[in-house]
Amino acid sequence: MSEPSVDAIDALLPQTQCRRCGYDGCRPYAEAIAAGETDINRCPPGGDATVERLAVLTGESVKPIDPECGDASVAKVAFIREDECIGCTRCIQVCPTDAIIGAAKQMHTVIEYDCTGCELCVPACPVDCIDMPESEAESGQPLWPPERDIDAERAARARQLFEARQARLNRKTTRRRRANRHDATVDAREDAIATSAAKKSTIADAIARAKAKRENNRG
Repeated sequence: MSEPSVDAIDALLPQTQCRRCGYDGCRPYAEAIAAGETDINRCPPGGDATVERLAVLTGESVKPIDPECGDASVAKVAFIREDECIGCTRCIQVCPTDAIIGAAKQMHTVIEYDCTGCELCVPACPVDCIDMPESEAESGQPLWPPERDIDAERAARARQLFEARQARLNRKTTRRRRANRHDATVDAREDAIATSAAKKSTIADAIARAKAKRENNRG
C-alpha cells in the first residue's frame, strides 16, 4: 500500500483550524500524519467518523479520540453579544478564517457561514461576550463541522479562507522584516558617517600634536 498524500489526508479533516490536535491547523496536522510523526486520533471536531476515514486511508488502527486533545466536539458556531462588545479586535486577530469582522472600538460580528467553531476567539475576548451555540435553533446557521459527504464545499471554503489569511500574514511579516532591514541599514549608515567624522577628527588631532612636538624639538 502506497503512503497517502498530504492532500488526501487533509481532505478528510474538518478544516476547523482549531489547533486542538497540537498543530497550527489542519494542513500541518495532515503533514504530520503523512510523515508518521503523529496519530490519526487527535481531531476532536472530526470525531470518530474522521478517525475511521483516516484509518481506511492510512491503514492505521481505529482508536478513540486522544483525551489529551479534548472530547469530541459538539458542532458549534461563534456568536458575539454585540451590545457587550468593546471593539478590542482580539477575536479578529485569532480567527483562522477571518470570520469575524469589525474595527478597533467598533462592534464586531461573526460571519456565521465562515465560522468553523474553533473556539479560539472565546479565551481571546477580555469581556467574555462570545457564545458558542450548540444548536441551529440558537445560531440560526448550519453548525460546524459540516457533514463531510454533504457539505464538503463549505469545508473547502474554510481551508481556502485559512490559507488566504496565512498568506496575508506572511506578506505582512515580510514587509515588516524589509522595513526593519531598511531601518537597520539607515542606522548603520548614520553610525558609519558619525564614526568616520570622529575618526577624521582624531587623526587631525594626532597630526596637530605630532607637528607641535616636532616644532618644540626644533626649538
